[in-house]
Amino acid sequence: MRLVIARCQVDYVGRLTAHLPMARRLLMLKADGSVLVHSDGGSYKPLNWMSPPCWVEEREPDAAAEQLKALWVVSNKAGEELRISIEEIEHDSSHELGVDPGLVKDGVEAHLQELLAEHVETLGTGFSLIRREYMTAIGPVDLLCRDADGQTVAVEIKRRGEIDGVEQLTRYLELLNRDPLLTPVAGVFAAQQIKPQARTLAEDRGIRCLTLDYNALRGTESNEFRLF
Repeated sequence: MRLVIARCQVDYVGRLTAHLPMARRLLMLKADGSVLVHSDGGSYKPLNWMSPPCWVEEREPDAAAEQLKALWVVSNKAGEELRISIEEIEHDSSHELGVDPGLVKDGVEAHLQELLAEHVETLGTGFSLIRREYMTAIGPVDLLCRDADGQTVAVEIKRRGEIDGVEQLTRYLELLNRDPLLTPVAGVFAAQQIKPQARTLAEDRGIRCLTLDYNALRGTESNEFRLF
């Protein structure tokens, strides 16, 4: 992972445009190919980012922009660009983090995965399970399945479906679709609750969302509205 603290301006050009004026920020270039732009606020969320696979080209800035030290152009296969104009670099370091063991799921999330694997038809008529915890170079896919037409489907399971989960599934799909034995691979984002922003992002990327009923999967009725 490369960490750069720089005074920079960031412009995104793609399906829409976005502009971050000149300010001091943290730039993260991760080994999985993603590029993230962070500020010191906004919690864990980046101000802007480019998901893998993407490519970083370090160019000489335009002669008219004398105050700039560098221009980074981050692009992806869709033709989108994240243009980072750097005025000053205060810190630049690279670190080898090694292979991460991955997130250990809590009891409910792990049980959801187990139940959905047992009742894979919940995903749709004709679905069959290929494997649970299908390992990839960047972590395990919760469920790898096949639909009624024989297409491979990757399923990411969460208790609460948020944008981070959609991004995680997107990375898995990018990787799995490079495998000629699996492609084309579709995605299903399954959770007990899915936030509207996560649903919008998933649907924009062609990922189907599925709301899971934990009690129904366990074969019990919800007593949420019962007095006894």
